[in-house]
Amino acid sequence: MKLLLDENLSHRLVARLAEAFPGTASIDYVGLRGQPDTAIWNYAAEQGFVVVSKDDDFRQLSFFRGHPPKIIWLVVGNAGIDQIAELLLRSKNLIATFLDRTEDALLTLGLSNIDPA
Repeated sequence: MKLLLDENLSHRLVARLAEAFPGTASIDYVGLRGQPDTAIWNYAAEQGFVVVSKDDDFRQLSFFRGHPPKIIWLVVGNAGIDQIAELLLRSKNLIATFLDRTEDALLTLGLSNIDPA
């Protein structure tokens, strides 16, 4: 489950997520900072990443284009790195199910629906 963290998410999340989501990267690490969303979309699709973003543009792209790549859209407002890391880590099973479902292109996660398991 390789996640590609959009520029609106801290690159410091990579280390926090590395064990649960091996291969995770930030767009900073792959040289895509400041690039258009379509460039990030194409890179993620070619490299087998799931894009994680708070940006509504990726949600809209998933409706228009389908997948790959799959999109995890975070509806978390101004949540900090700790809250976002906890949300993704506690949602690992939900994310795995989402990735297994070939018909799904978008997973919306918010702080109110953290899987308590």
